Parts: sequence; structure tokens; C-alpha cells
Amino acid sequence: MNWLPWRYLVKRAAKRHGFLDPIALLGKLQNFAQPSEVGEPIELLRAGVVFHARGLINSRVIQHNLDWVWPYWVERQFDPEDPAFIPRAFSITHINLSNRNWTAVGHPDLDELPIVDPRGLLTPWYDGWSLDGWVLADDGRCLLPSRCESSQQTYELDEGVCVVTESSSDGLSLTSRSRVVVENGKPYCQMVLQARSDVAGSLVLSLRPANPEGISLINRVTLNADRDHWVVDGKPAVTFSRPAEHHHVSDYQRGDVRIHLQDMDDQSEGTCDVGMVTAAALFPLKADKVSELTVMVPLSDEGAPELSPGDWGAALQGHARLECPDEDWQFLYDAAIRSLVLHSPDDVYPGPYTYKRFWFRDAAFIIHALLCAGLTGRAEKALNQFPGRQLKNGYFRSQEGEWDANGEVLWILRRYHELTGTRLPPEWHGAVKKGARWIQKKRLSDTLGKPHAGLLPAGFSAEHLGPNDYYYWDDFWGIAGLQAASDLFRPLDHETSGIFAAGAKEFTQTVDRSLATCEQRLKRPAMPASPYRRLDAGAIGSLAMGYPTQLCAPDDSRLLDCAEFLMERCFVKGAFYQDMIHSGLNAYLTLHVAQVLLRAGDPRFLDLVDAVARLASATGQWPEAIHPATGGGCMGDGHHVWASAEWVLMVRNCFVREEGNRLILCAGLPPRWLEQENPIRFGPAPTSFGTLSITVQPRPGQEPEVTWEADWHEKEPEIEVRLPTGAAPGQ
Repeated sequence: MNWLPWRYLVKRAAKRHGFLDPIALLGKLQNFAQPSEVGEPIELLRAGVVFHARGLINSRVIQHNLDWVWPYWVERQFDPEDPAFIPRAFSITHINLSNRNWTAVGHPDLDELPIVDPRGLLTPWYDGWSLDGWVLADDGRCLLPSRCESSQQTYELDEGVCVVTESSSDGLSLTSRSRVVVENGKPYCQMVLQARSDVAGSLVLSLRPANPEGISLINRVTLNADRDHWVVDGKPAVTFSRPAEHHHVSDYQRGDVRIHLQDMDDQSEGTCDVGMVTAAALFPLKADKVSELTVMVPLSDEGAPELSPGDWGAALQGHARLECPDEDWQFLYDAAIRSLVLHSPDDVYPGPYTYKRFWFRDAAFIIHALLCAGLTGRAEKALNQFPGRQLKNGYFRSQEGEWDANGEVLWILRRYHELTGTRLPPEWHGAVKKGARWIQKKRLSDTLGKPHAGLLPAGFSAEHLGPNDYYYWDDFWGIAGLQAASDLFRPLDHETSGIFAAGAKEFTQTVDRSLATCEQRLKRPAMPASPYRRLDAGAIGSLAMGYPTQLCAPDDSRLLDCAEFLMERCFVKGAFYQDMIHSGLNAYLTLHVAQVLLRAGDPRFLDLVDAVARLASATGQWPEAIHPATGGGCMGDGHHVWASAEWVLMVRNCFVREEGNRLILCAGLPPRWLEQENPIRFGPAPTSFGTLSITVQPRPGQEPEVTWEADWHEKEPEIEVRLPTGAAPGQ
């Protein structure tokens, strides 16, 4: 259809109903960005519409029914006496902006990832309803974990992953254990509840039409004749380990089932036209006796392939292990490794819920962590999904309007072959050539006579660097991609390798010229986000020149001055605060700054790493952005796997990293680790020269002893040991 009639009709309809002209408004908004091919990727617009549609339902339901038992984030965000409180007067949608925290449980190679919120609320299925445990005393007292002032949560890692939540108040206590188990080859989400009361009462399992994002509609629930199973909206859903003694159901008009827990009448089923069914199964609880209930929710349909109960051992086989005296670092590393495994069934996901979809950018960083942790098979499986996503013109497209993906794909592909010591297989030749040529063709003319001449076009930045602009982040990745393509083809096709090497060199010179105009304009060498930006939080993207691409020397003045600016102006509570979109503290971006400092030998990197450790949740996870006041998530996924990947990469680089043709060992070990006598170990750790395992034997009062065992791809590289206390003896 012709666009022009529709523009006229939209303008006319808006004017007739007294609305602002949306066409004119969009035109005004575009004036705040550089001219670009895409205003905003349709994928993000679609995701935003879905997100705020949920928020619109939240606004119609939650604030008018605050006597209901809501998820933890609601109970805090809607409480005027809580630091998480957010006024709602002009907010059209009500969304979780203060406690976006949850933890995934799962099983290797299983796509389903149930999530558990900070008070034990379990959401078994993606974006679905939830299960909650309560304790009801016969005298009317009721323990509701989402309303408890305090609760303890732990992440058990011994047999897979299990989230344990303990809540107590006024003589009542409840412990929930949520995990995924495999029975007869089929996966189930399992919740084990243990309740205690100082008087007789009931253990309550409640079905909730909500989850950590808000309302999740339920229209019908039925209790079976044996009183040990719920059918939810026609689907067999929840099985109890014993029959319910009492059972109550309520709808929106009658209010939350919490109100009806002590009603005399019993209901076996209920419906609600608006989708707000709540149900509660009650199980007897004797005074001062523990009552236990096991709840099972199937996670696969009939005919799904069977899983092996022992797959966790196989999934972790051969990964780089950490042994250190710092319990926090140790736990966070072990938790992060398991997060990587959970979120790489085939593709890799940057989160179990909000971000349970694919981006090349996130995938590159996560796959890099998989590789550096020795989880090579999982990395290879994810990389094999890439060629099918490449367009005929060579574009590795996650979403239209972002120009960093091709460079990231080529870079991570080179890292795979470096770390495994293999050559580029024939089936990848065409994809790499097309991907590199796309970068070359996509660049703007270098005869424009403007600071953006020769750069990649203005694009939308999902890294939240600001409005559409000529981002250096894209250019650095473009250069890295061309260099990677050249390296991949060097042993195979000297001519093709030379073409891409020359392209990378010329692109580098172009970016250097553009950055020189910025230095002249800003009166300092620090790199802004784009040629036309002042220094602001968006400059975090320009650190890509130093980490992870290593396009410049560790002491490049532009890189270090950029990091210095960010630490002076954009840090809150010791962590990087991204005030664009994220409006929160960012664990993974803080670690990017720390990596730059580590390469430069600046000991301040350790303060940043320790700050990130303090920002972790009790289960060892980080939301994408963290509320400076509540410490809870304020943006993105509540279990952000890119952050987990960066923690793994940070620990790995503290022990071993490549720097040109050398390996640097132990440069990031915290000095406090060397004040005790237990050995410190890391490995087996893949590097571009081979795989090695490192042991550091502290000797208080003397120099520590550093030894390593290695399996080199070819000859042993130059190795430099840089312990924080000075040089250590060689092997």
C-alpha cells in the first residue's frame, strides 16, 4: 500500500479526536538523533509493546487490590514507607522498576528455565503463573513470604542448582526448595515446602495469577478427584505429594483466595472471566512439627526427547575450576559457570525471562566466557547456529539498525579457533567472507569531509549509548571483525587475508582521524561515544577498543583517559552508573572498566571487581541494571547472563590473559589471597597458545611460588608472571 494516504488518515484521525499528530511527533523525535536507516528496530518496538501491555494490565489490577498477596516487587514498590516506592500518578503502565531480581533453575540442554523471586515465588513456565507457599496458623496468623521484612535465600550448587528460601515471622517458618529434576527421562520443576508453626495450622500452596513482571492470567483451575493435582486452563499442571485437606478457589470479584483460607466451604474448581483465578491447597500442620510437601510441574510435552539425570556432571566436565580463599569470589564464579550452562541449550540466552531471546552481541560475550572456561562443546554448538542467521548480503542480523554484530561474530569465531587450536572449516569460509565484505561495504564514504567520514552509519544502540549516532563501539567491532577474518584466512588464502588486513588497517586510520577531531574539540584524549557527542556515560562503549578487542596498547592515552573520565563522573557506590535507559549500576560494564585497568596494571581494578561482588544477589546473580537505593534490579533481566559471563572472564584474566605474543599470569590476584597458606588454583584454562592449569602457593613473608602445567598448541609462548607482590620465580 502507498504510505502517503495512511500518513494523511493517521494525521486526520488524531486531529479529529484531539490527539497530537503522531507523524509530526515522530518527526520531531528523529531530530534528536543522527539521520539513520532505522529509527528503532522493530524487534525492540514489539518487545516494548508487549512489556508495557503487561504494565497496563498491572495498572488496572494491582493498585486497586492492594489487599491481595502480590509478588515481592509489588509489595515493596507500592509501599509508601519503602525505599523502593515509586509514585504512580502519571505512569500509564506499572512495571517492576525496583526489584527485578530472580534466579533461574534448570537442567543442562533444557530450554525451559523456571525462575524464583527473592521470596521464593516460583514461576515454572516462561512468562506464566506462579506458585507460592504460605503458613496459616489456626489462630489466624499467616506467614506470607513476600511481606516478610527479612528472608534468607541461598543457591545450592552441589547437585545441579537449587534455590532455597527461608522465611519466618511471629512463630511461623517456611522453607522452600526449588529446582529442576529429571524422572524417567522427563524434566519437572520441583518445589519442596517445609513449614513449622508454634500452634496447629496449615501449610498452604497457592496458585497465583502473577509473576515477577506482574499479572499472568488464569481463567480456570480444577482440583482432581484425588485432590492431589491441579489442571490449570485445561492443562495438567501441578501435582502434590499428598492430597489437600482443604481447597479454596476465588475469582476477581470475590478477591484473593487469601481472604477465604478459613472459609468453611470447600471448592474443587473455579473460573474467572477476567483471568484472575487464585487457588489454595491446604495441608495439615501440627504444632511444633515440620510439615513437608513436594510439588511437581512438568516442563516438557509428550514426545519430547528424554534427558539423563546425570547430565550436570557431563556438562561441567573439564571446565576451568577455581580454588581460592575468597568465599564470595568462589561462590560467584561457581554460580556463574552454572548460569552459562543453563543458558546455552543450543543458542545462548542473556537471561531466562526478559532476555530469553537471541542477540549476536550478547552471544559473543557469553560464548567467549564458555570458551575461556573450557566449555568448548557448548560454545561450538552455539556458534553452529550463526550461519543460518546470516542474510544473503552478509549481514549477521539480530535486529535491524545495529552495526556491531558482524564484527562480534567474526571476532568470536577467531577466538574459538585460537582457543581450540583449529583452523576455519570449509563450511564457514563463505560466511566469514560475506561477513567481512559486509563491513567494508557498509562503511560510509571517506570523502564526506566530516568527522564521521568512513565510519559505519549512524545506528540504534541497544547498548543504550544514546539516540541513533555514529558509534565508535560499532567501528571498533568492525575493525576487530576485519582483523579476525584476515587471521582466519591467513593459513588458507593469503590473498583474501591480505584484503581484509588492508581493510582493517585503513578502517583503523579512519577512526584515528575521527578521534583526533574529538580530542581537539574536547581538549582531552578521552573517547566519546561518537564524533559528535560530549563525554558522558555513553563513552563506556568506546572502551571496546581496549577490552575485549585489544585493538590498542594497554597504555593508550585515549583508552585510559576515557576510563578515568568514567570513574570520575559516572560511578556510584563504586560501580559504573549508566544513566541512559538503564538508570542503574551495571555489573558487566563495571567489569569492562576493570578489565581496562587490569591490562594497564592499575591496581584500582580490584576495587571495581570487589564492588561488583557486593552487588550480587544472595543467589550469586546480577540483574542487568541495579537500583542504587534498593540494590534490586531496575532494568532488564533479573538474572543477567552477560554479567555472569563477565565475572568468569574477569576471574580468568586475573589468572591468565593473552597480551600480543605473551601470556600474562597472576596479574589480577588480590594481594589478600597471598596472606594465607592454602594453594590457589585455576584451570584447565584454554588460551590462544594452549591450555594450562595454574597453581599459586602462598608463602607469607616470602615470595609465592607459581607453577603451571600446559598443553601447548605448538611451541611454548613467552610467559610473564606478574604477581601483585612482585615477580615470582618461574616454573
